[in-house]
Amino acid sequence: MYPPLPAVVKNDLQALLAALSHAPADDRLELNLSSLQWDTLAAYLQPLSLVSGEVLFQKGMLDRTLYLVESGTLSVHLEDDKGRLRLAMVGAGSVVGEGAFFSHQPRSATVQANNACQLWTLHPLRFTELANRQPPLALALSLALGSVMARRMRQRRRRVAST
Repeated sequence: MYPPLPAVVKNDLQALLAALSHAPADDRLELNLSSLQWDTLAAYLQPLSLVSGEVLFQKGMLDRTLYLVESGTLSVHLEDDKGRLRLAMVGAGSVVGEGAFFSHQPRSATVQANNACQLWTLHPLRFTELANRQPPLALALSLALGSVMARRMRQRRRRVAST
């Protein structure tokens, strides 16, 4: 039904796996997958490098791409109704872009690299392919992302991080 995906080198996500295991629990992407599942997921992800100061996306963009943070720190900022800047930091082992990924709404904040960052992107079309080909894996990822969002919503200072 679907053509096979290209093979991916198993070690591609090793640094991401290490980041996930060492990230602070309050913002960690808790995605407990087998080696085979990680290898499968790797085929749907694309690497992205950012230099310090580079903007990943801006508030109001209509993009639903999800980003898994392997290394570096991203600042999430916006201005509230009184013109004040609100800020959250997202580091290795977490995600950004999950709000628009789920809501189909414009980005709620601007995200910028605080320093050099290595990310893994998951485009909505690739997630749809994942859901069609590997439903249990897509469900596990969705639940892990939902958990990050729920933790961020409970922490007033981290709410801005749900982008």
